[in-house]
This record gives sequence, C-alpha cells and structure tokens, in this order.
Amino acid sequence: MPPANIFTMQLVLGYIAWLLCFRAYIWPRLKSMDRIEAQRAIATLHSFRFFGLVFVVPGVVGPHLPSAFATFAAYGDLATGLLAILALLAVKTGPLFWLFVVAFNVVGIGDLSLDYFHAIRANLPAMAGELGAAYAIPIIYVPLLMITHIAALYMLVRPPARHASV
Repeated sequence: MPPANIFTMQLVLGYIAWLLCFRAYIWPRLKSMDRIEAQRAIATLHSFRFFGLVFVVPGVVGPHLPSAFATFAAYGDLATGLLAILALLAVKTGPLFWLFVVAFNVVGIGDLSLDYFHAIRANLPAMAGELGAAYAIPIIYVPLLMITHIAALYMLVRPPARHASV
C-alpha cells in the first residue's frame, strides 16, 4: 500500500478513535464540570503544543520535510501553546482568562486548518516518512487537539447548564 494511503487511513482512524473516546469518556466529564474547570482542562492539554517545534528540529524530522508545512506547523503550535499557558496563568482574573481561552482556540483551529492546507499542498501524505519521529503527532495528537478546540468553542457559546430544582 502506498505511504500516502497509509498516512491518510491512519489520520482518519485517529479521528474516529478519538471521537469514540471523546464521546464515551471525555465529553460527559467536561459537560459535568464547571465552565472554568472544563476550559482549564482543555487549556492544559493544549499547553503542551510547544512540542510542535519538533517539526523544525533536524534529525527528528527528515531533511526533505517541506518547510512550508514544517515552519508554519511548528510556530503555530508554539503560539497556541503559549496562549493556552497564558489562559492557565490568568484563570483567577476572569475576563483575561476568557480572552486567552478564545484566543488559543481560534489560533489553534486556524493553525491546524492551515497545517492541513499546507500538508495537502506539499503532498505530505506521499512523503509522510519525512515526518520521522514526529509522525505520531498528526496521527494521534492532532485529532484530539481539533476535537477539543471544537468542544471548547461549543462550550463557550452554549448557555450555561441549568440544574433542575427539587
């Protein structure tokens, strides 16, 4: 099977597996949490996005990884991770916390969307081996990141849950 087909199949299966996990375990827990705590949990996950800098580390990724993809992915992840960390640091400040929550989610979705665009444009699936040790990032980590960004934005726009009176 060609590497592009394997990569694409693994990416799709990564989304399916994470959606099943998210629906069964993560989403019920997030919905039961206080709004701030739920956003903090998501921000904590995204605070590790600095790891995306690995896309520009020679020896970890192959020398022919398209720089149009690698550079943007690395620094978009870094920006998202720093905004998530700022949200966590600002949790006690109210409006500033919410500003950073919106910012890291909007920047993060933009980053991942543009990463997909750059990857398709550079035909990354056909040269997926150039991802080297970073291969697991788009297959395992990125689907969870996108799913949690969407969940975070959904929780931001939905009205607060009302508790039933007894």
